[in-house]
Amino acid sequence: MPQPLLEVHDLKTQFFTPEGVVKAVDGVSLELHAGETLGLVGESGSGKSVTALSVMRLQRPGKIVGGEVRFKGRDLTKVSDAEMREIRGQEIAMIFQDPMTSLNPVFRTGWQVGEPVRLHQGWDKARAMGVAVSMLGKVGIPAPEKRARDYPHQFSGGMRQRAMIAMGLTTTPKVLIADEPTTALDVTIQAQILDLLRNVNREFGTATILITHNLGVVAGMCERVMVMYAGRIVESGPTVDVFAHPKHPYTWALLRSIPRLDEERHEPLKPIEGLPPDLINLPSGCAFHPRCHFKVERCSRDVPALNPVGDTQLAACWVTQSGAELKGA
Repeated sequence: MPQPLLEVHDLKTQFFTPEGVVKAVDGVSLELHAGETLGLVGESGSGKSVTALSVMRLQRPGKIVGGEVRFKGRDLTKVSDAEMREIRGQEIAMIFQDPMTSLNPVFRTGWQVGEPVRLHQGWDKARAMGVAVSMLGKVGIPAPEKRARDYPHQFSGGMRQRAMIAMGLTTTPKVLIADEPTTALDVTIQAQILDLLRNVNREFGTATILITHNLGVVAGMCERVMVMYAGRIVESGPTVDVFAHPKHPYTWALLRSIPRLDEERHEPLKPIEGLPPDLINLPSGCAFHPRCHFKVERCSRDVPALNPVGDTQLAACWVTQSGAELKGA
């Protein structure tokens, strides 16, 4: 295998509050190769977005208290703020979660889309606007010369998301982090945005981390998937293998909670019982054990490590690491 473009080792990000320490990211490790699309899935509050923000060093007021984020061999947790500003937006770009609030309402859309090349490549306003117009056209916005002069409130939600993608691509970054890029969009616009991300991956060779809670999006977009729960990776592997044979009860429960179109008989959905844990006061042992149908006595006592289970997958589960299968998976 070639050297990974991005390597995260045992990353830990915490928020210090009057109530206690929130362990938002608790020992996450991942690798991303050039041209690859990696899915990061889990319930709200599982740590997906904070992991991405930590890679970008935008996690404030949270603090990175341990681990490494290596990009092209450099540990981004150790570089200066000035060096990080050069990398952020030029080499690693991020599409933020809410397109309705990510754009500044008092600046024209084209001016904002062209901002990365003005800051990172020193281009003048006219040349930057030309790049913005070109990129808006590439992401499918009609009449880009006219729309570049419009303000964000004159764009629909789908068009704002396209503008955010255009902004992220103006410097042709090596890594693109897309945080819930289809949230709050109707299904037609969702399909167009996902098709756009596929084209970006093919045309620019950009490595992509796709953060979502939509397992259908992951199935159609990602070669590999990582499942997060309570700030940790609980399962990872090729998307096809993880979806066909989940090795962690949380992954199994996520897959059971979504409708199946390939079933002749449609049964009621089976939601995951209980609530995600309090990250200030995590339960002992495996954080998922209070909600788990397969738990054994050891699950409430010891925290499982992420270890190989089968030929291609990793899972942090005492049950499957012992060789047992998840019944009904």
